[in-house]
Amino acid sequence: MDWEYEDSGVLGRLVVRLIAVMVLGALGGSIQSVHAQGPTEYQVKAAFLSNFAHFVDWPSNAFPTEHAPITIGVLGDDPFGSALEEVVAGKLVDGRAFEIKRFRKVEDIKTCHILFISSSELKRLAVHFDDLSQRGILTVGDVDRFAEYGGVISLVLVGNHVRFEVNVWAADKAGLKISSKLLNLARAVVQWPRVEAG
Repeated sequence: MDWEYEDSGVLGRLVVRLIAVMVLGALGGSIQSVHAQGPTEYQVKAAFLSNFAHFVDWPSNAFPTEHAPITIGVLGDDPFGSALEEVVAGKLVDGRAFEIKRFRKVEDIKTCHILFISSSELKRLAVHFDDLSQRGILTVGDVDRFAEYGGVISLVLVGNHVRFEVNVWAADKAGLKISSKLLNLARAVVQWPRVEAG
């Protein structure tokens, strides 16, 4: 199955084309070769994670130095394999490179800017959100209703399209500013946690 980006509106198409170009570049393949093999679901989700960095402003104290890397972390079981390393190789955002870290527990997280919380952590989501909510971390997940539980961005599948939902309440609580361009592309924008996690 080929995983695709769903777009809506003129602005949406422009931004999605930009993201698609970045995805193709990050995956190191031409349009022809990507269409021939098709990226996997988690290659596409890895591209989303790295490209979110273009549309988020972190608190001023989130980076110790001007060129400190943007850390993408995975909490719990890692569904990406090598896809995260491949998609960020040689990539810079505002002069910052990326580094990838994997964490078995929240207590291990010292520095992280974008954190994918795996489905293996579903029963602990409420505790994780309490621990992480004010640490300036963009939390991302793909479990059902992740954004409604209190995560910042939820990756959702609609047919064979990867879409996303944004919880602006959770983003504000974390001290993150989400670009209006990204919000305009979101499938849904949540203003508060609507359900209790776990």
